[in-house]
Amino acid sequence: TMIGASMANRSTSAMKDKIFNYMPPAMVAAVLLFWAYGPTALLNHGATLVAMSALITISVLLLEQVHERHAGWRMNRQEFFTDLFYAVLSATVIAWVSRKIGEEPLAAVKDSLGITTQWAMRMPWLAQVALVVFLIEFGQYWMHRLMHNVTPFWLTHAPHHHLTQLNAAKGAVGNPIELVLISLSIVALFDLQTTAVFAAINVLGVISTFAHANVRSDPPIFYSYFFTTIRHHSLHHSTDYESTRCNYGNSLIILDRIFGTYREGEAELVGQDERRRLSIWEQTIFPFEPVIARYKARKGSAETTGDSSAPAKAVVERPLSEAVE
Repeated sequence: TMIGASMANRSTSAMKDKIFNYMPPAMVAAVLLFWAYGPTALLNHGATLVAMSALITISVLLLEQVHERHAGWRMNRQEFFTDLFYAVLSATVIAWVSRKIGEEPLAAVKDSLGITTQWAMRMPWLAQVALVVFLIEFGQYWMHRLMHNVTPFWLTHAPHHHLTQLNAAKGAVGNPIELVLISLSIVALFDLQTTAVFAAINVLGVISTFAHANVRSDPPIFYSYFFTTIRHHSLHHSTDYESTRCNYGNSLIILDRIFGTYREGEAELVGQDERRRLSIWEQTIFPFEPVIARYKARKGSAETTGDSSAPAKAVVERPLSEAVE
C-alpha cells in the first residue's frame, strides 16, 4: 500500500511538473489569441493593455503559490509592497517619461521627414507581432549588455542585481533611470496595427515575468531555445558578478546564443554585495552614490584642514562597481 501510494504521488508530481512546464508557451498562445480575436471594443484601448499586463503578473504570482521553485524566493510582506510600488511606478511615471522622451519625439521626426513604413502595416498580423518583439528585445539586449560593461550605465542597473529573491513582479524593480532606459525602443518609427504592438508587449511580458518567477517550470526546448526562462535568468542574477555577464536577453535568449553571451546553468542564491537588499530609497540614489561619497570626502577633508579647496580623499567604490570594465 505504501509503495503504491508513493508511486501515485510520484506520478501526480510528474504530471504537475509537465503541466507547469507548458504554462509559459500556453500563456503566450492565450495572449496572442486574445489580441487576435478579442472584443473589438477592448482591443484598441490602452487601458486594456495595462489590465492585461497586470493580469499576467497576478496570474504568475498565483502560480508561484501552487508550484514554487525555491522556498527562499517566497513572497513576504516587505517584498510585496516593494514590488507593488515599482509595478505602479512602471505603469505610470516610467511609461509617461518613456513616451515623452522616446515614442513621441520619434513619431514627430518620422512625420516631419515624411517617413512611411506601409510595408510593415501590410505584413500578416502575426509577423507584425514578431517584428515588434524583435525590435524591443534587440534594443533591450544591447542596452542591458551596455549596462554591464560601462560603469555609469552599470550604476543605474546594479540595484536590480541587489534583488535577493526572484518572483513574477521583480522585472519591474530597479532604479528609475534604468527602468526608463530599458523601456526605450524604435517601434514608433514603424506603421503597425495597434493590436499587434499591444500583443507583442504582452507576449514579452509573459516571457519576462516567467523568467523572473518563482515557479517550478522548465519549458520544452522549442520554447527555451528561443525564449528566456528562469534557469537562464537566475544565472544572470547569481551572486558571482562574472556569472551575471551572460544571458542578457530579457525575453529572447536566442540573441545571447547568436552574439556569444549565452551560458548554461541556474542559480538559487541571487544578489550582489554579499546579498545586501536595497530599500526603495537606496535603489533610487544608487547611481549618485560615488558623487555623494566624493562630496562628503571633500567636505570632510576641508573641515579637517580648514581649507575649502583641499582635495577630496580617495573614495572606495562598491566592489560591484569596481568589477565593471
